Formats: sequence, structure tokens, C-alpha cells
Amino acid sequence: MTTKDRIRFLIIRSIGNFLVLFAIFGVLATFGPALYYEVQYRIIQVRGVRFSVADLSQKISKINKPSIGFTEILSGSKEQILTPIDTVFNILIPKIGANARVFPNVDPSNPDIFLPILQQGVAHARGTFFPGQAGNIYLFAHSTDNFWDVGRYNAVFYLLKDLKEGDDVVIFYQNVRHNYIVRESKIVNPSDVSYITNAQNGKAASGTASGEPGELLILQTCWPPGTTWQRLLVFAEPK
Repeated sequence: MTTKDRIRFLIIRSIGNFLVLFAIFGVLATFGPALYYEVQYRIIQVRGVRFSVADLSQKISKINKPSIGFTEILSGSKEQILTPIDTVFNILIPKIGANARVFPNVDPSNPDIFLPILQQGVAHARGTFFPGQAGNIYLFAHSTDNFWDVGRYNAVFYLLKDLKEGDDVVIFYQNVRHNYIVRESKIVNPSDVSYITNAQNGKAASGTASGEPGELLILQTCWPPGTTWQRLLVFAEPK
């Protein structure tokens, strides 16, 4: 092999190695956060860790810190207490250990507005209702346009896929606790915004177990995790 051939081989091999590393980085950047939460949830199941929402009438010294990290999940108590980060507007889902601040009246059609919000927590779709009102309450989290952005967004809704009928969802709004129970979930196309537009047009909630108009909590995340191909919606009613 001549010197020229060796140089060409080294260049080709270097480019190949770079492309492989870039592909690995892309996969990790896209699915890494989802994998982290998936592993954490499986440990929760294996260890039998149970979450409950704090009784805010307790003394603060008896309540765990709002953020429960991987260390507590791996080796901490099997009875963990979730404390709302902000009782003005906060969502807690005991089954998956989710706890996040909710930001109200976020325009779901304007990425320049909602993407910065999703780096901090969960967004409440502008024009939809609030807890305690008869109508669709629409909360969404984790949405991105490029794989390298995924890790920047709050991944609190990654595990919505594991929620089943009968699971609890707790929302604090204006310092009042509202309890919900999951009824169903479905996967829809990104273009299906009917649950938002119905609320914005003043239509009452539909699809409740009783068949009557009422309060309906809708939680949205992207599906599959790390993509924007479809939307996973979880529906819950007042408990």
C-alpha cells in the first residue's frame, strides 16, 4: 500500500468513525432521557416503591423535598412522599413519581412561546379550562423539533404510557387540591387538536364515564418518546 493509499484509508476510516459516533450520540440524545425514566420506573416496580402526595397540613419537616432523585429511588425508603413544587399550579402523578410545576395560558400553536416553558415544566393550553371548571383542562409536556433538543425539555410526562385506568392524578390549583382518576388513553395524530379547540370554543367536556358534560383532564406528550410523530393523550376525571 502506497503512502497515498494509507492517507486515503485513514481519512475514510476517520470519517466513518465520526459518522458512527454521531449516530450513537443522536440515539442517546433522542432516547437517553426516556431510557433514564424507564430504568427508574422499573426500579420503582422491582423495589416496590410507593408514592403518596403530601398532606400539606403536616409540618414541613415531615415532608420530603419536592424532587425525588435516582438515589432515593434506588436505595431510599419504599414509602416516598411527593410535595408539590408550587401549589398555585402543580401536577403530581403518584404511580410514576411525577411532580412538576404547571405554567398557565401557554399558546400551544406557537413554539417560540411553549418550547421555553417546556424546559421548565408542564404547560396549560391557553383557552382551555382550569381545575374545578366544567370543560377540557389540557396540559402538555415534552415536545421538540430536533433530536438534539430532546434532553433540554422536561421529561416528566415520558411515563404517561404506563398509566392505566384507575390511576390517580393530583393537581394543585390556586392552593386547592383536585383529585382525578385515569379513565383511558389514546394515540392521536399531531393534527388532532379538537380537545383544545373545543375548549377554546366554549364547548363542555365530552367523553366522561357518565356520558354527561363535565370536567375532563387531558394530559399530552409526544409519542413515541423522543419523537414528534404522534401524540399520547391520557384522560382523567374528577375522583
